[in-house]
Amino acid sequence: MRRTCIAGLAALLLSGCGNLGYYLQSVQGQLGIWQREVPVERLLGDPALDPQLKAQVERALRIRDYASRELGLPDNRSYRSYADLARPFVVWNVFAAGEFSVEPKQWCFPFAGCVNYKGYFSEAEARRHAQQLAVEGHDVYVGGVPAYSTIGWFADPLLNTFIRYPEPELARLLFHELAHQVVYVKDDTVFNESFATVVEQAGLARWLADHGSAADRARVAQLQRFRADFRRLVTDARATLATLYAGGGSIEEKRRRKAEVLDGLRAAYAAQRLEWGGFAGYDRWFAQPLFFNDTATTEIYTQQVPAFQALLEQQGGDLPRFYAAVRELAALPAETRSARLAALAAR
Repeated sequence: MRRTCIAGLAALLLSGCGNLGYYLQSVQGQLGIWQREVPVERLLGDPALDPQLKAQVERALRIRDYASRELGLPDNRSYRSYADLARPFVVWNVFAAGEFSVEPKQWCFPFAGCVNYKGYFSEAEARRHAQQLAVEGHDVYVGGVPAYSTIGWFADPLLNTFIRYPEPELARLLFHELAHQVVYVKDDTVFNESFATVVEQAGLARWLADHGSAADRARVAQLQRFRADFRRLVTDARATLATLYAGGGSIEEKRRRKAEVLDGLRAAYAAQRLEWGGFAGYDRWFAQPLFFNDTATTEIYTQQVPAFQALLEQQGGDLPRFYAAVRELAALPAETRSARLAALAAR
């Protein structure tokens, strides 16, 4: 099987000479993960294994089994091995947008189709590419990612980049990444991420009901409120920028007003933070220079969430029926699919 995967990566490498360097780092990055990967059975059987890591891996396996048994998510080898990458993130995603655009730049790849980001296994390479885009006049943002899905092409391992997460956050992440193996639409990042976000939310609610403590449920509810407030701030800023960019005025005037909008976003966050009692979970996000495409990264994951929530409710909360309905949507032409989702969100 591994030989077949390597052959597939080689085919990917040869499929776009213009992106040879990028595909080479992708191949090397995936091979690097495989070289560090250990089946959990062997890992847990090692008498020298750190007891804390052992407990964390066993916890992850319980969540993994629950995902297939109770949520109908794929029952395969994904998240049944472990790799310590000796770095804080598995990949770094580069996002970019035109200086006066609310639409993120897209990159297109074999198999995955077109997506609104470009991932690198090396932070230095990601930042080099971001710098090139900035020189070309784009706003850029580089974000570290603790996990990613190969959408079923390979068996994704548990990683040191997320294995120590609090239990609800670990469950949320695994449910989200496994959802990408259920349905994945080429060239539609918003559809894919919004669907996975709804599976993540529904799965976490069920996990907490079955296994969470009262403290876990209270903390998750609090974080969900904070996340919703953050998204509202970002969405409002995005809408204001969209109106600004669509209007008239000189480039200098638009730059000045854009800076005012982003300063206003920072001020709104400072006020919101006080309402949260000092919760600092988004301080790092606001500490870097703010560009529009920072807001775009949030929109990618949430734009169609209300539509998918309505569809899940329409299916009586039954996840397998929901997956089937989403597959039907995924098979539609893009415009028809978007119209159906818009109608669902409007209900």
